[in-house]
Amino acid sequence: MSRKPIIAITADYIMVREMWPAAVVYNVYNDAVIHAAGALPWLLPPAGEALDHEVLLDRIDGIVFTGARSNIQPQRYQGETAAGNTVQDPHRDATTLPLIPKVIDAGIPMLCICRGIQELNVALGGSLHQDVPNLPGKLNHFAPEEWSMERRFGPSHEVLFEKDSELGKLSATRTITVNSVHEQGIDRIADDLVVEARAPDGIIEAVRVRGSRAFAAGVQWHPEWDWRSHSLNAKIWAFFGAACRDRTQGTEDSNQKTRRTL
Repeated sequence: MSRKPIIAITADYIMVREMWPAAVVYNVYNDAVIHAAGALPWLLPPAGEALDHEVLLDRIDGIVFTGARSNIQPQRYQGETAAGNTVQDPHRDATTLPLIPKVIDAGIPMLCICRGIQELNVALGGSLHQDVPNLPGKLNHFAPEEWSMERRFGPSHEVLFEKDSELGKLSATRTITVNSVHEQGIDRIADDLVVEARAPDGIIEAVRVRGSRAFAAGVQWHPEWDWRSHSLNAKIWAFFGAACRDRTQGTEDSNQKTRRTL
């Protein structure tokens, strides 16, 4: 019997009680990896330059670049200085941004969520809007923090898939409703990315890596929160999990040819 695929999940660097540095992954990601993708989660700490990419990529079958409260440092994409109250995570930036191109080159399936899609764009040379809710003519994509978690991650706005969207093929309809909890968003899209979907105000909501060898996609919403009730989000996790199992079987059988890409 084939083993379950191992999926790394990127962790955030936080201070517990303002004293103890900790690597944290929200349990909704663990839950989705275990139950929706059918895999074993493996926490990936924000270790920066200490992370051995070669060893890591040799041991995992997929990776989730998670959402986070922090924003990417603007110097990473030649952006303007961030506002003084902006939450940042330089430890995570130093971990994820150099890793993403190597994951793509290795043909390892990856799913990039919220901050993760922004990391994907920056890692490949794109830039970000730092404050989407205050851009003229844009929706308020950031739910107030004083709302309950259920309300913050509830349905927020529609997303329209592009006519040639690969991700859209998993959807029963071309338009879906998603949650929306983000301040930053894609501005200049990286050359190696293809737009898969947009919000009604034009903000990019989903992308895929052009010519990727395996599943390599990002969404701006949070499919880890409502996959049990949201049919497309369930399909995204299932498709991603299947791609990871393909890789697992491929490492066990050199004659394995099947690869799920997006």
